[in-house]
Amino acid sequence: MSETTRAVVLGAGMAGMLAATTLARHVDAVTVLDRDRLPGDADPRRGVPQARHTHVLWSGGARVIESLLPGTTDRLLDAGAHRIGLPEDLVSLTAYGWQRRFPETQFMIAASRSLLDWTVRDRAGADPRITVTGDTDIIGLRGDASAVTGVTYKPRREGTVSVLDADVVVDATGRGSPVKRWLAALGLPPVQEDVIDSGMAYATRIFRAPPGARKKFPLVSVYADHRAGVPGRNGILLPIEDGRWMVTLSGTRGGEPPTTEEGFTAYLRTLRHPLIADLVERAEPLTGVQASRSTANRRLYYDRLVEWPDGLVVLGDAVAAFNPVYGHGMSAAALSAAALGATLAERGLRPGTARAVQRAVGAVVDTPWSLGTSQDICYPDVLARTDDPRLTRHAAQRRAQADLIGTAALADAAVCAAAMRVNTLSGVADDAFQAPEVRAALAGAAALDLPDGPTLSDDEYAAARTAVPAGH
Repeated sequence: MSETTRAVVLGAGMAGMLAATTLARHVDAVTVLDRDRLPGDADPRRGVPQARHTHVLWSGGARVIESLLPGTTDRLLDAGAHRIGLPEDLVSLTAYGWQRRFPETQFMIAASRSLLDWTVRDRAGADPRITVTGDTDIIGLRGDASAVTGVTYKPRREGTVSVLDADVVVDATGRGSPVKRWLAALGLPPVQEDVIDSGMAYATRIFRAPPGARKKFPLVSVYADHRAGVPGRNGILLPIEDGRWMVTLSGTRGGEPPTTEEGFTAYLRTLRHPLIADLVERAEPLTGVQASRSTANRRLYYDRLVEWPDGLVVLGDAVAAFNPVYGHGMSAAALSAAALGATLAERGLRPGTARAVQRAVGAVVDTPWSLGTSQDICYPDVLARTDDPRLTRHAAQRRAQADLIGTAALADAAVCAAAMRVNTLSGVADDAFQAPEVRAALAGAAALDLPDGPTLSDDEYAAARTAVPAGH
């Protein structure tokens, strides 16, 4: 090991910058390399096309980011991000019905993905131990099957291949990660890869919110019923910075949203309820429709490889990429960075540490993997390649339990709090649903009084300049 310890992080997105922040507490210098020319503010990045669509930072991830980069939450809010109390500031039609707006037990930070990424990158890059370099191609890993000792790289537009030695290399390059190919070149065996692909496609438009709804407005979502046996159609209205609403439509294979403005407007009326259509009817469109795909759930089980090279860690979407409709990617990345830090604190930079980190990351991504895939696998024409027993032989039992919890959470505060704890990656499912009051509520779920329509208040309807429905 060199006298000066060094880490290299591949990828300057959310996962990469949080990993760099963690590593800076354990090594002398961290170099972050990214293929994009990185903007100096919250402008969109070319290499992150998914940033055009809605993203939320769940409280489980937000708390970790705040612990790594104190003051980040306040900076986001000062820049116009919205703090959405859950379920207090949530108007949501789930697969099971309308959610009651109980007092907050969890929260989310709602903002454009570009603002979220830039804020974290700027805060992390202020650490003098971290150097961020964009416009760089990563050529490959240095080392062998027993240990990775650095990377080779070159400037994208001109220059020669250079070598950067490191005590630890973290790959956070996302869905397109080349690590699987690189490991094969080092002589490691193939890695197991599971894919659950519902064919989800996305279309997004940004609107200027009505004046009364610009500073505070609930997040509004209308989700498909994954049990219905038809293609899923979803819509979400997300308040973001600068008094805007970001409206994202998503549909599974056979129900994809159109990419024209007329088609976007018409599709809103095909959702299970027209609430979002009614709201945006009185909002000013600021953009056209932006569309994308690449939303398959994909998991690489690096944690299961018997052989793993010292000095290499893979996290973020390079390990597990989730359907963005569930919003778990950034929070899972934050929790993975925390797992990296906890393992380094316990073991230090010694043989076997990288493998221990990889196993810890595998445990972190398991909950969001299970939450998303258990619904996506229900849609027609889903492409599934997995031997996960939760999605195969135990699927029916798990779906029945999820249906019970999902229904009870709508109208019982204790069950809702437990479900929010799990869905925001703030707790473990086995613990959350064992409390006596939760178990009692689940036993009596059939007698619960469910809301019969949207839970917007009269004041919120007025702020959005939308007529209050009769009988509200």
